[in-house]
Amino acid sequence: MAMKAMRAMRATRTKTTMLTASFYRYLWYCIRLIARYVYRPIPLPETPTYRADEDVTIIVPTIDAGEEFREAALSWLVGNPKEIIIVTEEKMLAPLQELANSVDPTRIRVLTVPFANKRLQMAHGIRNTTTDIIVFADDDAIWPPQLLPYVLACFEDQQVGGVGTSQRVKSVGKKMTVWEVLAGFRLTIRNIEIASATHIDGGIPCLSGRTAAYRTVILKDPDFLHGFTNDLWLNKYHLNSGDDKFLTRWMVSHGWNTYVQVCKEAELLSTMKPNWRFLKQVLRWTRNTWRSDFRSVFTERYVWTKHPYVCYTMIDKFINPLTLLVGPALVCYLLYKSTKPIDQGGYHLPAWDIVVSYLVWLLCTRTLKVLPHLWDRPKDIIYVPVFIIFGYYFAIMKIYALFTLHKTGWGTRSGIGDPATATTAAENVNEKVPRPVELGGPAPSHSRPYDVEMAQNVNNPYRA
Repeated sequence: MAMKAMRAMRATRTKTTMLTASFYRYLWYCIRLIARYVYRPIPLPETPTYRADEDVTIIVPTIDAGEEFREAALSWLVGNPKEIIIVTEEKMLAPLQELANSVDPTRIRVLTVPFANKRLQMAHGIRNTTTDIIVFADDDAIWPPQLLPYVLACFEDQQVGGVGTSQRVKSVGKKMTVWEVLAGFRLTIRNIEIASATHIDGGIPCLSGRTAAYRTVILKDPDFLHGFTNDLWLNKYHLNSGDDKFLTRWMVSHGWNTYVQVCKEAELLSTMKPNWRFLKQVLRWTRNTWRSDFRSVFTERYVWTKHPYVCYTMIDKFINPLTLLVGPALVCYLLYKSTKPIDQGGYHLPAWDIVVSYLVWLLCTRTLKVLPHLWDRPKDIIYVPVFIIFGYYFAIMKIYALFTLHKTGWGTRSGIGDPATATTAAENVNEKVPRPVELGGPAPSHSRPYDVEMAQNVNNPYRA
């Protein structure tokens, strides 16, 4: 009897451990949900300080000139920005200039850099900007008509340096593939995370590079431009991707606030890889997240005091792969125990009961996580089992990504050049041409000058 009692106690402890872990994770998820639905976007001001036709330049680093780009550019022009600057590699100048001429030759400029390198292209666009606000956009980001006014509304607060938006997936074809649905599920979860983080402590893990706006004076800072284009992991591996992570960390470390407009008026559409190459995208994003979050939590550490909730979410993501894999590991252990008689240490529930209980739990909890997506697209509920499988694959991928952080290639675009080579080439070119206005060179006749002191001090409480 004593042995049976001890075994029953062990079984009870196992169940209690699983329930406690699950309760902890879903308690925090419920907190996120509550914060998401308490969150409110910043409304449009009656008399706005900033106007798109005077104060906004859209910078688009790209190596493509497809029909998606045309559709995206037309959606940007609806917001009436002062200028769109396309920055590409030299061999793409002709097709992109032709595209620009066919869309709006008066407001779209095409510039080139020696090699395809996103950060180098963004920096070149920054140097050629003359407006107060810069908006970075991916070449496939399709904006709703009111996106720019809602983004500019956040800059009424003079301490806000960067602004992001919510996102949805736009299908490449007539019907969404399973990969696009998975991407849609991920974006739904992300929209909840960024809205809740913004509401709880005003922070965000990342202002997504698909579309994000910044004050030009911040990005014209020579320190920023140098750090942005000479970003090394472990002082050895030159980074090209992860630009949005760098920008977000710069906001935090230099005393600027951020905000995210999570609302239909500012919700952009973006395409994702409609095939297995989506997994390569996810791998690149995962490596960028590991690198950036390590820096935020352990190296720079500003996030601990300025955005403690965001810091918690970063640490939670560090251990998330392990906690996710604990579930199936415990189920396997219980299945093994269920094969033994109870009087020999076996588990008291049959194998089918364990498996069915676990599957029902997974289906219910994962469906809850993507409920906002299913509300708009109920037919995607058939993909929830695939989403569950993808979750375990993603946990293993995160561990793999952790041990391959030295791999800094783009992964999904063969045209992207080596980061170090591109930066060296750009520096060689810059030595032969007049330095841009923010570095002391003459300002173009049509520009409003930005000097170094302005870039370093204006509206920045962390500057002396």
